[in-house]
Amino acid sequence: MTTVTCVFAVTDTPPPDEVLAVTPGHDGGGPLRVLAAGPLHLVVQDAPAADFGEEALAERLNRPDELERCARAHHRGVETAASAGTAVPLPMATLYLDDDNAVRAVAAREASLRALLDRLRDRTEWAVKVHGPATARAGVAAGEGAADGRSYLRRASALRRTEREARESTLAQAHAVDRELRRYAVAATRHRPQSEQLTGTSVPQLLNAAYLVDDGRRTEFVRAVGELARDVGRSAVEVTMSGPWIPYSFAQLDEVERAARQEVPA
Repeated sequence: MTTVTCVFAVTDTPPPDEVLAVTPGHDGGGPLRVLAAGPLHLVVQDAPAADFGEEALAERLNRPDELERCARAHHRGVETAASAGTAVPLPMATLYLDDDNAVRAVAAREASLRALLDRLRDRTEWAVKVHGPATARAGVAAGEGAADGRSYLRRASALRRTEREARESTLAQAHAVDRELRRYAVAATRHRPQSEQLTGTSVPQLLNAAYLVDDGRRTEFVRAVGELARDVGRSAVEVTMSGPWIPYSFAQLDEVERAARQEVPA
């Protein structure tokens, strides 16, 4: 069977063989293994080229069930890489023709990867979401005649103003939550609010953020989220938290390399 090398993550503390042996990767592929790349190590799997070629993979990832299956396999590989120490998760379906190509690609970005490992060390990601109250638009009945028409327009205008003010108020609360939590984090990012299809509710999502937090400040961060949830909960705004997670949201090599370039004297 012709295979390609699928890379899940990069680490400087490789996981033990017994952990790799019990972790399934992508269906049809070989066992997870560690591939040395100088001082760094890659957690990889030999994946069948027929299933992971460009066209075959694109077709598979367009099917929700296959996308979920691949995402779960990728996350298992990343978790395994992080089981012994800090790991940089790579994008799903990071593929190379063979081991040599994978090692060369990592070696070319060794400095950035090592800087990113240092940035993520002893830190984890926490996800915080803020949902606003459901907005039920009240009906405005129209009567007959000019006077009733003017009255209808006034009521409709007042209703729109009330809805706008309520929306601005809840957004301000979400921004306040984000500002406060950034005080406890070394980095933060705001993702696009999730759709109703993903959240499973018609209540609007006002904030979808991730925070990179030192493990030593974990208790402070969790306490702060709890206090904010109680405060804004009085106005029917809901704050939820999940974590700790592997810091996917902050494993961006491009950001590290851009920062490094900016630090180089002209």
